Amino acid sequence: MDNNLQINQNAEQTYHSIRQSIVSAQHKLSAAVNYAMVITYWEIGEQIYKACGENDRAAYGKNLLDYLSAQLTVEFGKGFDKSNLRKMRQFYRTFPIRDTLCLELSWSHYRLLMRVSDEQARTFYMEECVKSAWSVRQLERQINTMYHQRMNNSNRVSEFFSTPCYSIS
Repeated sequence: MDNNLQINQNAEQTYHSIRQSIVSAQHKLSAAVNYAMVITYWEIGEQIYKACGENDRAAYGKNLLDYLSAQLTVEFGKGFDKSNLRKMRQFYRTFPIRDTLCLELSWSHYRLLMRVSDEQARTFYMEECVKSAWSVRQLERQINTMYHQRMNNSNRVSEFFSTPCYSIS
């Protein structure tokens, strides 16, 4: 009986160890796929921006987006309509330095971050998102509730009350 209990405990420990290895590999794979997708969309955005310049709605830009959308959709399926190609271009324009992209953030995170017009706030949200491992929903909630502004206001109040007061004699 004691032998069976030991075998069951060993089997359970082995199972949990193997399970953890699989879960860890799945997380690493998912992160690698997300990062590859983000980098690819950034590169597509860069190429479209360089081909169209500032205005993708001018005749050449519109025709290019129509052409690219049709060709890419035929070959790779949905996800390459003109709207998404414009978002990829905007992504490049919003984050022009590729090395500033975060491995931990997904395309969905970046789509939300691109909506934040204030660069300082956008950087704040990006850093907090990585540091706190926010999901896309959490990031959206923090942006919608103006977390950045609330933190700034809170810091200003703290600074005000921590500043020594001097009396005039």
